[in-house]
Amino acid sequence: RKRGHETVGLAIAVANIDEVIRLIRESPDPGVARERLVARDWPTGDMQPLIALIADPRTIISDSGAIRLSEDQARSILALQLSRLTGLGREDIAKAANEIADEIKELLSILASRERILAIIRGELTDIKQAFGGPRRTQFSESEGDIDDEALIPREDMVVTVTHGGYVKRTPLALYRTQRRGGKGRAGMQMKDEDFVTRVFVASTHAPILFFSSAGMAYKMKVWRLPQGDPRSRGRALVNLFPLEQGETITSVMALPEDEHDWEKLDVMFATRSGGVRRNKLSDFAQVNRNGKIAMKPDEGDGIVEVQICSEDDDILLTTQNGMCIRFAVPEVRVFSGRTSTGNRGIKLDDGDNVIGMGVLKHVEVSSAEARAYFRWDAQARDGGEVEPEAGEDAGEVAEVAFERLAWLKTQEQFILTVTSGGLGKRASSYEYRVTGRGGKGLIAHKLTGDARITASFPVRSSEDLLLVTDKGQLIRTRIDQIRIAGRATQGVILINVAEDEHVVAAERLEALGGEGGEEGEE
Repeated sequence: RKRGHETVGLAIAVANIDEVIRLIRESPDPGVARERLVARDWPTGDMQPLIALIADPRTIISDSGAIRLSEDQARSILALQLSRLTGLGREDIAKAANEIADEIKELLSILASRERILAIIRGELTDIKQAFGGPRRTQFSESEGDIDDEALIPREDMVVTVTHGGYVKRTPLALYRTQRRGGKGRAGMQMKDEDFVTRVFVASTHAPILFFSSAGMAYKMKVWRLPQGDPRSRGRALVNLFPLEQGETITSVMALPEDEHDWEKLDVMFATRSGGVRRNKLSDFAQVNRNGKIAMKPDEGDGIVEVQICSEDDDILLTTQNGMCIRFAVPEVRVFSGRTSTGNRGIKLDDGDNVIGMGVLKHVEVSSAEARAYFRWDAQARDGGEVEPEAGEDAGEVAEVAFERLAWLKTQEQFILTVTSGGLGKRASSYEYRVTGRGGKGLIAHKLTGDARITASFPVRSSEDLLLVTDKGQLIRTRIDQIRIAGRATQGVILINVAEDEHVVAAERLEALGGEGGEEGEE
């Protein structure tokens, strides 16, 4: 009908071609010509049946049978090529008008007949069957069980972030790109005043997570159920995810293995701010209902610092904010069947000190003399240097150790990363942290200056990345292998440049992606 409406206008113009040409020639511009074409009446000639068939609401017919052209018809006339004004061109316009009339009649006839509509549908379906018909390739069968939402969730590494103010979110790990150490980082989360990130770790979307509260309760949730956000978003309040009581906060978060069949072979080690430790079977937390489960009843003023999975072949490393640490074997702490006790003493603290982190190391029997021999051999093999023994602590004779033993110690060596509130950090060999009995005052973990405190301490691998977060919301991701290996009681190197009133409040190791790297100082 739209094409028919424009064709009617062309046919009327051709029938009155002399008057149309005169009107256009006397007009100063196309706009005036269009207004003049629309303003006057035109005889319809033999177009009256087509006009009635089209029934376009824009068409205005006077009592005398004349027609007023519409704006679209006037534009079609002004765009008419001179070649269409020949005798053959006029015949083409008339032929097109008749064809449109026949097509409109046919379509109206189809729409008025249900039988014809169904016949056309059957014909089109038959043509499709003949062109694409074939045996079904997919098989339909009854499901052996209900498909829940988790079966539709793809496995993807997520960075889970928890803030001091009680907000949590998950962010795809790929959104964090790698930079060189010593830079200023990128803009991080938009947080309220006095809020800062306290926990950052990477876990699969299908991994279960245990959340431990200040009241000693344990709550469980899969990563994919956590709210997703970008690196700058704050996330969602934990009080909206768990039934926390008034004043109860989440103090520790632990990602669990996806396969629950292995949980019976593993233990859970709790560490409190006051230096206490307690060991339970991981299977004790296999079933945690929505209302939570009692995990520990800490003394007033105390709280859970960290909870980690371990086995009897591991050692526990506790580190305090004032730079002390102690390493002892897991069997030093017996397995508690109950979940209400505070456990045993892990480290003896000085006044004003508290535990800030716990690491799990594999147990290796190595004497102090062997460790000194290994440090000398490894330093010479690495860069021709030599590690100086710690004065007053491990100074002593160097044992003669066979090459095979040194090579084996190399394969078993782990590195402990310590990060201070001032942005300094270092890696130290696990052999510098000698195994002692639990409950002592321990060794120096990091040389501190001024009002600096230890923010984090944990085992790392050179293939990993490190994510640092400050109380101003800045964060930086840098490769672990760019951090210097130094003695246990040294200050380390600059990991992130912080302002005078800015402090590092969280640090976490991340699986390296091999992403793009920035230059030092890059923002």
